[in-house]
Amino acid sequence: MTQRLVNILLVEDDEVDVMNVKRAFSKNNIKNPLYVAGNGVEALEMLDDKIIPLPKIIILDINMPKMNGIEFLKVLRENERLKNISVFVMTTSNEDSDKIKAYNLNVAGYILKPLSFEKFVVSVSTLNNFWQLCEM
Repeated sequence: MTQRLVNILLVEDDEVDVMNVKRAFSKNNIKNPLYVAGNGVEALEMLDDKIIPLPKIIILDINMPKMNGIEFLKVLRENERLKNISVFVMTTSNEDSDKIKAYNLNVAGYILKPLSFEKFVVSVSTLNNFWQLCEM
């Protein structure tokens, strides 16, 4: 059985975090196409204008310029074409209010950073297992 690769959109404004996600994918031998947007506005433009293939998964930061992650999630969940995309929050925000808002907007998980790179690799491996299950 050939594994179909799931498109993933990373919405993250920190270049170091983007690099760490790419490194963790590489270390876990994750070949999924990874698209990157620097904030919620850019991500919505990419999705609305169909600049990228529709992702099955979005990894989303909360604290970003122009449009934060919660604002992005609200718009995403109101869009018929996009509302069912699985979203994992990966953020420095440990605020209970952000967690509650995110889970009320149906996120699949909430990962706090900074993780050590080793812990992050394990988290990405766990997410990869979830992605594979989504495709079955």
